[in-house]
Amino acid sequence: MGELLQKLYRVSWGLLTDFYEITMAYGYWKAGIADRRAAFHLIFRQNPFGGGFTVACGLATAVEFLQAYRFSGEDLEYLASLKGGDGRPLFERAFLDYLSTLRITAQVDAVPEGTVVFPHEPLLRVIGPLAQCQLIESGLLNIVNFQTLIATKAARVVLAARGQPVLEFGLRRAQGIDGAISATRAAYIGGCVATSNTLAGRLLGIPVRGTHAHSWVMCFDSELEAFRAFARTLPANCILLVDTYQTLEGVRHAVQVAHELAASGYRLVGIRLDSGDLAYLSQEARKILDQAGLTDAVIVASNDLDERIIASLHEQGAKIDVWGVGTRLVTAYDEPALGGVYKLTAVADAQGQWVDKVKVSEQAVKSSTPGILQVRRYIRNGEAIGDAIFDERYPPAAECVIVDPADATRRKTLPADAQTEDLLIPVLRDGQLVSPLPSLEEARQRTQKQLALFHPAIKRFINPHAYPAGLELTLHERKFRAILRQRGFIPAENPGNLQDSSAGPPTAGSQPMGSS
Repeated sequence: MGELLQKLYRVSWGLLTDFYEITMAYGYWKAGIADRRAAFHLIFRQNPFGGGFTVACGLATAVEFLQAYRFSGEDLEYLASLKGGDGRPLFERAFLDYLSTLRITAQVDAVPEGTVVFPHEPLLRVIGPLAQCQLIESGLLNIVNFQTLIATKAARVVLAARGQPVLEFGLRRAQGIDGAISATRAAYIGGCVATSNTLAGRLLGIPVRGTHAHSWVMCFDSELEAFRAFARTLPANCILLVDTYQTLEGVRHAVQVAHELAASGYRLVGIRLDSGDLAYLSQEARKILDQAGLTDAVIVASNDLDERIIASLHEQGAKIDVWGVGTRLVTAYDEPALGGVYKLTAVADAQGQWVDKVKVSEQAVKSSTPGILQVRRYIRNGEAIGDAIFDERYPPAAECVIVDPADATRRKTLPADAQTEDLLIPVLRDGQLVSPLPSLEEARQRTQKQLALFHPAIKRFINPHAYPAGLELTLHERKFRAILRQRGFIPAENPGNLQDSSAGPPTAGSQPMGSS
């Protein structure tokens, strides 16, 4: 997948963390539990963009971050310079010595890039020394949240394009250099076919595309002269931007240049529209091109496009063949952050036995799920029918009942005869890759294959159907008891065998998940 971070920045990564991660690691070290085994899971609670699915992305960059994670001498000097409220050094020298040799040896399991995922499903599971797992939280969230968000946006745009090529044009509007590079990477995995970002093309091997700007046309005495000059420059790659002055007149000038190119043995690849009424202008441009015998010339459209605008243009009968999408893709314009979180779910006790941990919230949906979690996808007749989040220590029954994390009365039984796939796979063991990561192209292909598994209703943009993804019944009951225990309703020393009173009516009478 390439060493993207090292090529861009060539720095150590120890300090790419929120400061409280370091102060907590210091506290663990002082308490003698820094090396105690812990389990963390990276999840999100809501599909972005009001959609019905999410595309996992960012794993390869996260792996690179973990394998390169260390504190340089300069990092440690900086930490040594920090003072506490009493004016003394904030960190003991012995702790900084501990950090100087720290490497990530944690066990990492993850969902492959390009996998379609749903709220509350772990994208990464990290098991290892407590201090290590804590220090890498912020970096993992930074990488996975953003790339997952952009891959999802790209997948939605590609779905709207109905099989037509989508080009990512977002460099100039992206949030910073890495925002642009990471967005290009994620957009390609999400389904875009090429990018305007030349550096990303070199670093990642993504195809690059581009035409010319309005400034090119304005630098010549006439639009026709500008088009001729561009055709002479790139006769085999000539796409002309026709809306600098009067769009349809620009199309006619492009036709004139196309005939001149043909006389030299070349053909006009197409034209680009970047403003105005794209539905009307593309229809009129198509007529002009076809009447001139240029039926194979493509019409490229750009201009603040997103999935909803593209879908609308299709409904209006626009004659557009290729879509250039920039700002609203690489900035995830309508929802610029994925609410991913990284939660502690278990800690080993002094004897090395797992003790489940749960965060209790006033909002039920924000209470964390304890355990060593895995996701099992159930597939029947080539279609995904439900996902079960379960604890690997307590495998699901053959006929698995899942419970909606947001509403315990909504349940679904997943059949024993369905095909199954466990989504989290081994990635790192003791800092080393278990097997090579998929290439960027393989991740991109996985996105398309994954999307094909799901009913169209789950992929629609407005009021999508809710895919049934929930907690396996035993896990749900254990989580519920853990919350009651934290609230003081069950004695900690004797949790007992409490019936799950949160479940409402019996399972047979509960509302099925995925129903409206």
